[in-house]
Amino acid sequence: MITLNETFQKAKAKGEGLLIGYITAGDPTPDQTPKIADALIRGGIDILELGLPFSDPIADGPTIQAASLRALNAGTTPIKVLDMARQIKAEHDLPIVVMTYYNPVFCFGVDGFLSRAKDAGVDGFIVPDLPLEEAGDYQKAAKARELDTIFLATPATSMVRLRKIVDASSGFLYLVSRFGVTGTQTSLSDSTLQLIKHVRPFTATKVPLAVGFGISKPKHVQQVIAAGADAVIIGSAFINIVKNNISNPLVALQELQATARALKSATQP
Repeated sequence: MITLNETFQKAKAKGEGLLIGYITAGDPTPDQTPKIADALIRGGIDILELGLPFSDPIADGPTIQAASLRALNAGTTPIKVLDMARQIKAEHDLPIVVMTYYNPVFCFGVDGFLSRAKDAGVDGFIVPDLPLEEAGDYQKAAKARELDTIFLATPATSMVRLRKIVDASSGFLYLVSRFGVTGTQTSLSDSTLQLIKHVRPFTATKVPLAVGFGISKPKHVQQVIAAGADAVIIGSAFINIVKNNISNPLVALQELQATARALKSATQP
């Protein structure tokens, strides 16, 4: 099975960026998630980010909050999310990253949950509410299972702290492109592009740089890759398609595949 590192190395050899597609696992139902993932993968995403639905998603905007609520109401649990990952991995050889808040992992038991995740084919985790200073035990457990630990940096991250986060990250560094929460926007600000250029020297020889929050259009993708990012992370744009077509899932799958294809094309030279 291809790893995150191998996926980034392949893209680098081709001179192109990666497209990371985020979906909320279980939205609108657990049965639909593998089909949605399949549509995005057929469209060209390189890495799948599965969001584990949580009742208090502090980093997420209204779009992903609503998706989490739909998923929870549909009976999605942490173990069902891992089952979805297993099903997707059985059909597709691409890295799967799980985005989760720490509470579900802690309540289940870190060692047990990470072991089950590894067995399901998960490649790494993003835990936005787990600060670097408190992540030691988690990192040891993840490293023992060869799971990547993906930390986040923001526009407010100091240079001293950024160096520490980069050194602790594996898989890739998740750069939050703006203040606030997730969600689509019509254009990228100059500050976002300057932020990428500022962070790039810290990551260049150590870990790939992936940028998320507010990226939803091919033009955004082109700008982010041109500014120095190795990958773009897109979630709300895909989730809006799911939400707008809940009563017509076949249309949703067609639109997801077409949108992913257009976004992936923008990562290529």
